Amino acid sequence: MIISVASGKGGTGKTTVAVNLALSLNNVQFLDCDVEEPNAHIFLKPQIKKQNKAFIPVPEIDESKCNYCGKCAKVCVYNAIAVLPGQDGKKGSNLIFAHLCHGCGACSALCPQGAIKEVNREIGIVESGNCGKIEFVHGKLNIGEAMSPPVIRQVKEHINSNKTVIIDAPPGTSCPVVASVKGSDFCVLVTEPTPFGLNDLILAVEVLGKLKIPFGVVINRSDLGNNKTEGYCKQENILVLMRIPFKKEIAMAYSKGEPMVKVFPEYKKDFVTLYKRIIEKKR
Repeated sequence: MIISVASGKGGTGKTTVAVNLALSLNNVQFLDCDVEEPNAHIFLKPQIKKQNKAFIPVPEIDESKCNYCGKCAKVCVYNAIAVLPGQDGKKGSNLIFAHLCHGCGACSALCPQGAIKEVNREIGIVESGNCGKIEFVHGKLNIGEAMSPPVIRQVKEHINSNKTVIIDAPPGTSCPVVASVKGSDFCVLVTEPTPFGLNDLILAVEVLGKLKIPFGVVINRSDLGNNKTEGYCKQENILVLMRIPFKKEIAMAYSKGEPMVKVFPEYKKDFVTLYKRIIEKKR
């Protein structure tokens, strides 16, 4: 079973829930897909055993074959190619903006002259290892890179279907989140009882509705803020899987990189119950 853990906004406790859920179960694989700012390793402290470079295919133009027709620029919806046709007997030229390229391959597939081939451009790394019995994989996007979905997809290539897979998704509702949660059997949305938390929860619910992924909600710091998040979940018939109260001691443990269930073992049964509710919801 693949369980993704997401949130409409950052700072709700998404990684806290993902990490502690993984530590409370058996036969688990943990994927940290928040490749722009991965931090699950701070809590799980895995032994990294393997590292692979992450690439995206970008076009390379053979100027000897190119006739500067401009078709490649027309088919590129991301404006990653500009073609300057020749004038007054002068040769034309091509400009490739590699950081805008999404690696779709349309330019190379549709070039009439066969002048374009794809070459790999390194954009990050994917590391894997173990944290005790937990299989661990995370990705790291290189500083300055604009697109994380290609790295996320390469992290997800390591999914082990023989285990319960926990995916820690990036915050928000944009392309990186979609790339992370897509293909999940269930998604846990972590929120907080504040106006911002509710606003972004509503956006996340809309995204999962479009993707047709079943989901439930975990309300972190549930005894702070207001009761509008609870009201929204009740109104929309959204299952609240778990409520985590605010505790200064939990925040202090977090600041030291210590998982909740190791500092407060009594919470382990709550995360096991969370998992059982997910199984029941899937049925």
